Amino acid sequence: MKNKYVVVDLETTGNNPKKGDRIIQIGAVVVEDGKIVERFSSFINPEMEIPAFIQQFTGINNEDVADAPLFSTVAPKIMEYLNGAYFVAHNVPFDLSFLQFELELSGYNSFHGPIIDTVELSRLLLPSEESFKLSQLATKLNLHHDRPHQADSDAEVTAEILLILLEKISQLPLLTLQRLKPIVSRLDSSLDEILQSVINEKLTSVPIVNSELEEFRQLVLRKSYSVNKDDFLDDIPEFKEEIEAIEKRLSSQMAGFEIREGQKEMMELIDEALASNQHLLVEAGTGTGKSLAYLLPGLFYAKESKSSLVISTHTVQLQQQLIERDMKILKAAVPFPFRSAVLKGRSHYLCLRKFEQKLDDQIDQNYDTLLSKGQILIWLTETLEGDVEQVNLPSGGRLFWNEVQSDALTCIGKHCPWFSRCFYHRARNNAYGADLIVTNHALLFTDLTQDHQLLPSYKQVIVDEAHHLEEVASDHFGLRTDYFVFHQLFSRLGTLESNDLLQQISVLQEELSLNLEPTLEKLDQFTLDVKFELDECFRLIHSTIVNRFGHSNSEVGRKSMRYFPHQMTGKGWREIQETVLRVQMLLKDGLKAMKTVIDEISLEEDELNFQQIGTFTAFKGVYGNISDEKGKLEELLLQYDPNFVYWMEVDAKGARNATFIYNKPIEVSEIIAENFFSKKSSVIMTSATLTVRNSFDYIVNRLGLGDFGVVTRVIESPFRYADQVQLMIPTTLPNIKEVDEAEYIYEVVTSILEIAKVTKGRMLVLFTSYDMLRKAYYQLKDCIVNEEFVLFGQGISSGSRAKLTKNFKQFDRAILFGTSSFWEGVDIPGEDLSCLIIVRLPFSPPDNPVFEARSEYIKEQGKSPFMELSLPQAIIRFKQGFGRLIRSSHDRGAIFVFDRRITETRYGKLFIQSLPTVPLKENSLQELLYDLENWL
Repeated sequence: MKNKYVVVDLETTGNNPKKGDRIIQIGAVVVEDGKIVERFSSFINPEMEIPAFIQQFTGINNEDVADAPLFSTVAPKIMEYLNGAYFVAHNVPFDLSFLQFELELSGYNSFHGPIIDTVELSRLLLPSEESFKLSQLATKLNLHHDRPHQADSDAEVTAEILLILLEKISQLPLLTLQRLKPIVSRLDSSLDEILQSVINEKLTSVPIVNSELEEFRQLVLRKSYSVNKDDFLDDIPEFKEEIEAIEKRLSSQMAGFEIREGQKEMMELIDEALASNQHLLVEAGTGTGKSLAYLLPGLFYAKESKSSLVISTHTVQLQQQLIERDMKILKAAVPFPFRSAVLKGRSHYLCLRKFEQKLDDQIDQNYDTLLSKGQILIWLTETLEGDVEQVNLPSGGRLFWNEVQSDALTCIGKHCPWFSRCFYHRARNNAYGADLIVTNHALLFTDLTQDHQLLPSYKQVIVDEAHHLEEVASDHFGLRTDYFVFHQLFSRLGTLESNDLLQQISVLQEELSLNLEPTLEKLDQFTLDVKFELDECFRLIHSTIVNRFGHSNSEVGRKSMRYFPHQMTGKGWREIQETVLRVQMLLKDGLKAMKTVIDEISLEEDELNFQQIGTFTAFKGVYGNISDEKGKLEELLLQYDPNFVYWMEVDAKGARNATFIYNKPIEVSEIIAENFFSKKSSVIMTSATLTVRNSFDYIVNRLGLGDFGVVTRVIESPFRYADQVQLMIPTTLPNIKEVDEAEYIYEVVTSILEIAKVTKGRMLVLFTSYDMLRKAYYQLKDCIVNEEFVLFGQGISSGSRAKLTKNFKQFDRAILFGTSSFWEGVDIPGEDLSCLIIVRLPFSPPDNPVFEARSEYIKEQGKSPFMELSLPQAIIRFKQGFGRLIRSSHDRGAIFVFDRRITETRYGKLFIQSLPTVPLKENSLQELLYDLENWL
């Protein structure tokens, strides 16, 4: 086996050597026998100017390379290093393509040896890491990386990462390595020899037994431990009397810790509400420390009452934070042992039975599937929870996860050989008898809609991020379907020719000597017919909406249209209804045939082996799913309930069958009141944004809390907003109603650029319309000279909200454009964010179907939809946006509001009155920027 690795990193003038970009610095580190043995680095004269953006990014300027050698001068040295070695880089395609290009340009042969990409290797071997960017990996692995984006420093860190990864391979269990072998042979890095060498070594040496791991059915898993559930204590101190002792314990472990005034007030309120069985609404300003403020009294109450307290959050991120960070603080704070458990929706957990079967499956061996299989094999030696949030799958790995996730329809329960090790059942068992159960709003309402089958019974619940409660409830009591759901189901079913379920069932019935061929042939034809009709149906809906209706009013630029199933008439609708009826007839016949197959095989169920049980269960699962989707399609397009709003969305630029159909209850207040608040002794709801002008009336009405005597309280933020924030309203921007959109966007873009020059970027710009965001983004991009600022745009730059935020933080002079989901949940503390721009006040688009239906309902009651719904909703959203800027007591920054209505209308002033007291400046943009420069 080769034992020499040459780690190379290059800095370049751009991304594409074929378009004239050249190398400006090279770093190389030679690794042999597990040690770094040689280093080489040099600036390279690219014979061209280095773009300003690259100078800013790398810190390398034209003077640095002016007297540097040409690449052709250092090429012999590089070739000498690479002789007989692995070429290693962090993102091989980039560095190798540049190197090959420059070698050929200098008259040398290109490199044809084995390669290792440390991005790919890190993804495989460190599957739980959040990011595989070099600087972030270095931080996580405690490696010193003093000059990111300089080739010598990057090559050094990459070499150290390589050594850690090679060491990790040598520590993996023999069986895991053997299961990995066929997978890595099809990845990009040349890992075959390395793996085989470690396997040979393990086969010929005395095995080291790891007591934390176990082998079962040819997989290596981390052993689970049994949870002690009998820790009820009789001498739990009174919470109020224990607060000082808690503060002492925590300050001895966390330097400078103290319980803030607002935090203490919130703790006492929650303690009182739980003890007296009251519902409570607490708005806790940013910086209150609300997690600890509800966890401490909640835990004391759970212990004292010997009951489980449920804590529900909106986002998985906050759920993770509570478990990973806050529970550790809690353990240090209280004088008794306690048990916490986390419970998520079933699809979060890996089904080991399905994974075992999919691992050997040779179908659909695309790159992302292979990498996902390898990641999960390694992750199984580390995880106790089997929760998908812990593993960073590639983007296509989500499709593979759908194949191996736990779900009720395909679970064979106690008949499963994996049952005693099942991650989902383990999570549920751990939740029984736990003092604190951390879950999310989605599961909370799924539990309600499924007759309380998911969560252990509970009477008290703390709801964090409670301003989302109405929307989540609305989603859960509504329906949705789309073409892709059907497409995936029928692709999974397949035909008798494809190697999918139908063919596997055909083999199974032969093995059982059943006579199901005629039924299976009928199903084979059914699959082809129904796919054709479904495609036709969703295409018709798509073209009807694109041609006749709707604005692009959603976050990702979808067009939406409200409809009334009982009034669907006229051109287009008749064809749609006819197609839907044909689809329903086909689905009815297909399901009947599937049921025949299921009934026949069920008679032989006791004879089935493990593999056959898996196939049969998967078939029953697809039957259940198709049946569900048939019901949804019928309810959404052929039935009508006046208490629901119905609408369709299409991706105008997407596939011509990319159509999504929804309904939601128009009002959920009565549903929540009846199914949730009346059934619980105490529901504590908290968020940083629950009030409108210091009044809880809006949230009380929307959640149906009017009859419950709910207690309300506002806890002020400890931040000194008057010193930390400047609220600025430029008078030079036109009123959007007085100019056309193009002129307005031009003014917005020029103003953003002016402000960015003063704040040096570090700016978040919030839009209410994706369409306007996109137009402004491209205009601003054209205005930026010499790449002075780095621009990120939601829906334009690739990646999720978290990824865009992370990338934004990496650049000094960056501007981030966001819409809906960026108004909250984005956390950019410190100097990374000095300026927030709110382009328009965040009113819901009047043609948003749900908003429109709710407005009509309010109007019918003789009330004002604007005052009762539109304005309060916008104010809460505005407060969420405002909260993005100041995330700690040291942050400072300016908020610009470009919407003149905030000071020129009566209702606009209500936005300002709902904020903490901050200095308000209204002036021309130039005057404001002069003030801002002096203030910053």
